[in-house]
Amino acid sequence: RVCGGRVLGVWRAHQLQRLTDGRPDGSEIRDRLFSIPSLLPASYTLLKSPPATAFVSYSRTSITRANPSRHILFVPKAVPHRISITSSTSIVVHSNKMTLSYSLLSEQNANTTTAIITHFANNPSFLALSSAEGKQILERDEEDAQKLQKGIEYAKSKGVIDPNFVAEDYITVDVLGKSPDDVADEILGKVRAQEGEGGVVVLVGLSGTGKGTTVAKLKEKLETQDSKRVVTWSNGNIFRSVTLLAATWCEQQNLSGFDAQKALTKDNLESFMKMLSFGKFNGMFDTRIQGLGLDLLVSEVQNTELKVPKVAKNIPTVAEVTQGEVILFAADAIQQMGADGIFVLLEGREQTVNYVRTPLRFTLTMSDMTLIGKRRAAQRLAAGALGVVGENASEEDIGKALENQLEIMVKEHS
Repeated sequence: RVCGGRVLGVWRAHQLQRLTDGRPDGSEIRDRLFSIPSLLPASYTLLKSPPATAFVSYSRTSITRANPSRHILFVPKAVPHRISITSSTSIVVHSNKMTLSYSLLSEQNANTTTAIITHFANNPSFLALSSAEGKQILERDEEDAQKLQKGIEYAKSKGVIDPNFVAEDYITVDVLGKSPDDVADEILGKVRAQEGEGGVVVLVGLSGTGKGTTVAKLKEKLETQDSKRVVTWSNGNIFRSVTLLAATWCEQQNLSGFDAQKALTKDNLESFMKMLSFGKFNGMFDTRIQGLGLDLLVSEVQNTELKVPKVAKNIPTVAEVTQGEVILFAADAIQQMGADGIFVLLEGREQTVNYVRTPLRFTLTMSDMTLIGKRRAAQRLAAGALGVVGENASEEDIGKALENQLEIMVKEHS
């Protein structure tokens, strides 16, 4: 049943994505993909039932098929495949390795990490590095979650946010075996079903599941395919704005430095938040800082006044006690933009984005958790190798560079 390669697994009929008869040309359905562990260099045998006859030719850009059957298999576009049904009961997926080239390495994207994961699929050192990286990611995520929850509980105790607030349910999207385009298209299927010009899309998930990449793809597709106005929102500049006000207050009190105990009282924080407003300024949505002698628009100072040392070094301290205030400010700003016909893409931790009202809430998950560590390890290896090889490097040169980087990184974790 297998034309070359080795069999790594069998997937039964209920795991295949099924399409009914009478679907149009395959090019229209090529993005309806089925998730299998296609990152590994092998051919796969997949048993299917009931028997059917069909031929599917798959490339990174198109799918064609003859003798349409009731059931058909789709695989991710991250790795080139050729699919054929060799008997009435078997589908064979031929998975080809991607050539390690300087061009591929310099992409620094999902194609790059897929190729590196494939290259080191059975390498004990890579698996050890992946395990260490994955453990580190999960531990850091848990630590961050605990800190954020502490800030949320503090905000509730101050009466800043409603302790009985319940967010809308999240829609789970398993990203295993899917390219960023596939994940974005799956989300857009839900987004496009909503009525109205604007909207708010919330995206959460563990580090390594591709939230940032997915947001970038969503923005690109909404702008180019749907002609929407799209903005991505981050609470970072709001925390920076509050920190700037707190630091300025300390200076005006002639304190020797930033005094969190004196500056970040409940009354002061209420006063600082009243100095921030969100709305249209000069025809564009923006945040205005107006108070303590300051009158600034965040868009004009986000890379200057909001990044000076007195702000940068004190953000963590301010953020710890202003989670509630910033959450409410952001929720109001996002709702204003959505009501104005703008699509707002909000990526963040569940504890904070829960307070933004929208039915378009998505959690990115990874059913194979080991892939989170593999992705991060591959990202690090790609960045390290790219710094030591030239544009004319051969596949062998790149392979050696990756091996050297792997050896260095494994030692870091030992």
